[in-house]
Formats: sequence, C-alpha cells, structure tokens
Amino acid sequence: MYLEVYGDTLCALVSAAAMASTGHQVTLHVSPGSVANTLDSDEFTLREPGLASLMLEQKRAGRLVVAPLNVLPDSRCTVLWLALSPDALELAHRLVEGLPADIDPEFLVVNQSTFPVGSTEALQQTLLNRPGADSRFGAVVSVPDLLTEGAALTGFTRPNHWLVGADMPWASRLVAELLRPFNRRRDGIMQMRPREAEFTKLAINGMLATRLSYMNDMANLADSLDVDIERVRQGMGADTRIGEAYLYPGCGFGGLSFSRDVMSLASTLQHSGLQAQLLEEVLQINERQKETLFRKLWRHYDTQLEGRRVAIWGVAFKPESARIDNAPALKLIEALWAQGVQVHVHDPRALPALQAWAGTRADLVLHDDPYAAAAGADALMLVTEWKSYWSPDFTRLKAEMATPLLLDGRNVWDPDFMKRSGFVYHGIGRR
Repeated sequence: MYLEVYGDTLCALVSAAAMASTGHQVTLHVSPGSVANTLDSDEFTLREPGLASLMLEQKRAGRLVVAPLNVLPDSRCTVLWLALSPDALELAHRLVEGLPADIDPEFLVVNQSTFPVGSTEALQQTLLNRPGADSRFGAVVSVPDLLTEGAALTGFTRPNHWLVGADMPWASRLVAELLRPFNRRRDGIMQMRPREAEFTKLAINGMLATRLSYMNDMANLADSLDVDIERVRQGMGADTRIGEAYLYPGCGFGGLSFSRDVMSLASTLQHSGLQAQLLEEVLQINERQKETLFRKLWRHYDTQLEGRRVAIWGVAFKPESARIDNAPALKLIEALWAQGVQVHVHDPRALPALQAWAGTRADLVLHDDPYAAAAGADALMLVTEWKSYWSPDFTRLKAEMATPLLLDGRNVWDPDFMKRSGFVYHGIGRR
C-alpha cells in the first residue's frame, strides 16, 4: 500500500519506519525543523533506541520518503495516517478535506493523534462532506498512540495490544491487515467504536497517573510511620488484584503527553458537567512530589542552603529520553536556585535540552561526567533512574563529594549498603 504519514511526533516517525519495514511505500510528512530531515547527517538528535537506524535503512531502500508537512497526499495514496500533535486538529481536517473526490472505495484515514474524544467522528464527517464526494467511500478510524518513549519502536512492532476504533467492518479488516506483521504472536487487536478507543487511551493514562500519585502519597506516609515503602510495594504488587506495574514511588512523573492526557481527561469530565476531583488531586500530588527531594535537603541542612553546591544526576523526564518536558528536575532546580544553591547537573542525553531551557547562568553548571558533577557537592540528588547511575563507584563518589549526602528520588540504591559505605541516605519512603 501507499501510506502518507503526517506529523512531527515520535508516534509518526515510529509508525512510518515500522510500516515501511514491512514493504509498504511510505511518505513521511514533517515540518522543516523536524529531526526526520537530518537522517543522513550527524544532526539527528532523536535518541529513541533503534529508530534512527531503521528510518535510515528504509530511506536508503526507497520505501521511506520524507516530504514537507504542507504537501497534500500523492494520488497513489491509499492510507492517510495522521500522527499529529494535539494542537494540529485543524490541519487534520484540512488534510482530509483536501483529499480527491474520487478516492478508492476503501480509502482509509488512520487517526493516531491525541485529539479530544469525538475527533475521529468529526474527521469522518469532513471526509463525507467534501464537494463531489461519494458518502460510501472512505472511512476514518482511531488507532490511539499507546507508545512509551524509550521503548516506542518495540511498543509498535511487539505491542501488548492495539485499540482500534472503527464503525465500518471493512475498515476494521483493513486496519487488521495493516497491523498484521505486528500482530502475529496473538491477536491483540481490540475492536471498539472510535470515541471509545480515544477515551480508553485517556483512561489508561489517568489510571497509571493515579497509581503513581497514590504510591507517592503512601511513601510520604511511610516516612512518618517509620515504614519501608519498598516492603509495602512488594506486598501490594503480590496481590493479583493490584499487580506490580506503576507502583514505584519517586520524585514525581513528567513527560508532556502523559500529563497532558491526564489534564485532557480532567477537562473532559468538567465539560461534561462532572467533577474531576480525583484527577485534579492526582496532578496536585505529582506537583508536590517534585519538591520532595528539596524538602529533604531543606530539613537536613536546617533551612541553611544559600551558597551550597548540589549535584543532580538525571534531568530527562524518564530514562532513554533526551526530553525534559514537565520533568521533575525542572521544578527541583528552580527551588534550589530560589535558595541560592549552585546546581551541577549530569544527564546522558538531556543536557542540550536543559541548556536551552535554562540559558546561560552562573548557578547552573552542566557536566559530561557524573563524578565531575558530584565533585565538591554538599548533596547528590538522583532524579532520573538511568541504568548508568544504579551501580557507580561509591568509594570514588564519597571521596569526590564535600558531604556524602545522597537523596535518592527513585529508590534505586539500597539504604543499608549506602549507610555501610559511609553515606547519609534519604530515599522516598525508605527507612
């Protein structure tokens, strides 16, 4: 098939590369500043594991072509794949409206963009209302983006499940054919109406965010009750009614799409005349939790923080990402600056993004080496749980630091081992 994929999102890049790898002819439409335009140079900055090599392989094979975002689909196009940013709904309608009147009877528009619930049905009406269009031809289906940054390519090619929202049986069958190469282990396609698929995606992220915020509340309570939250977490996860996923307390979650989906769900509830108290509280807990390491530092030094030097390991909103969208480290850094603290930061990938966010200032120093960041520090805060931080040279680390104080925002280090190694250790709900 000939697929035209539109969007600068990670979802668009992954979908285009994966579809091309199965033999389809794919044109990926992106804006001028997209990293997709830098595939053949050393400027490709997207560090999603495996994605750059697959895109370059498909481009060299001639199955993947990169084109401008404002170019309409080619006449050979049989599938219009929309993986646009949430603020591009108007563009989505323009693309659908610009389709020829004489499209194939089974022309398919796949909406993978995170638009408000009901957007797929609205796009279907735009498709039907084109001048001279036959109302029997074409369908818009919803295939929500369920990808996780850092494992997006694996999430597309070896998914746990797919949500497919379609009102027409032939459209459901055609989507199943498109996804067949990634649906062989078992049939993971879940069929539903378009608005049900859109809502399910929001509801999933709302539930995950709720679990995270609940565990953060429990961790804070564990601190006051002299309880180790790690033992509590294991006990909860062993209950099959609960399970282990998203029960890890920490210093807050970030990520643009995750937080945005929760806010979108809360907004949907409010616009429906319902209260969104639970989701609003989830978001408020998360914002408070981003300051938990600062509060521990504040108490340890009895509020005397001015002039101190603090090292931060990890500013990306999650491991394997170079992005800092809504990252807990940002609020933490701002709180430290407000107290006159000099902040020294290391991150394997996100330093350019942090530099762009903060600009040049004397109280922020970026380091390519984690031990250099910790040298002379009055405290070290672990904020993003990159694997390279899990087992550092603790003897060297203790020798480098001015004060061996560790504030573990992800509970990756063992408290007893840290204390035996000569550190003062504070985790999230750890005894």
